[in-house]
Amino acid sequence: MERLSHTIILALVTITVSVSFAAAPAQAQQPEYLWSIEESLWNGSGVGEDYTIELTGGLWDPTPVLVASSEQFGILGTHINFGDDLGLTRTQHPEFRATFKPGRKHKLRVSVVPIQYSQQHVLERRIVFQGVAYDIGVPVASTFRWDAWRFAYEYDVVSRDRGYFGLILEAKYTKLQTELTSAVAEEFVRAQAPIPALGGIMRVYPTRFTPITAEFTAFKLPESVVFGYRAQYIDFDLYGTVNFSRMFGVNIGYRSMDFSYLIDRDTADLKLAGVYLSGTFRY
Repeated sequence: MERLSHTIILALVTITVSVSFAAAPAQAQQPEYLWSIEESLWNGSGVGEDYTIELTGGLWDPTPVLVASSEQFGILGTHINFGDDLGLTRTQHPEFRATFKPGRKHKLRVSVVPIQYSQQHVLERRIVFQGVAYDIGVPVASTFRWDAWRFAYEYDVVSRDRGYFGLILEAKYTKLQTELTSAVAEEFVRAQAPIPALGGIMRVYPTRFTPITAEFTAFKLPESVVFGYRAQYIDFDLYGTVNFSRMFGVNIGYRSMDFSYLIDRDTADLKLAGVYLSGTFRY
């Protein structure tokens, strides 16, 4: 966490200084040299949009809020807070994205964030999970896994040299698993399902080399549609990019994922939000 935060701060300072230097008053530079820098920064098409395949990988450092319950044998489960009850702590997660761009306005995208938390904690209150009671003072080892896949088609309704606005049709494949292990019991629960979502994306180029992108997708199934079932998924992503060339760039962003569901009498409320740093390669 500390290393990632220091890296992001250093990158932001570097970007700010670089842009400020490029826009410095003419008397601080030779007029011809300053003019060439300004021309390179401000005039022309955005750098980084001319590609067929784009690959991105990085680290996400979110703050987790995870609450879940699981029923078994007709015994309702406790609403377990993974932080307060099981000692879950903040952890960095890898993130991978790939985009295929067959045409100027069309993109096929796939991404995955393999999220995992593993910890041991002595219980400070009695909890019930999968019909099994875990008493106060019992050491419990717990693991939470969330493989968050996204398969999407993006159509850019508006596409310009310095930005675009697009619509996103997406299938989120979500796979969840929770395990609790103690000296007297070992229980786990799994849930997985494809979830449709709709959203939008907008990108603008303040300079040719530094686009800013905002993206939002969401899905909601109220319990009134199917009794005993409800689901909500909200995914928001805001990031800035420094493109050092047409082929390579560095991204600094903030992402939040909010997923909740009710399946029969099993429930979950999962929220992850935080900064990330990634690199992008295009060809």
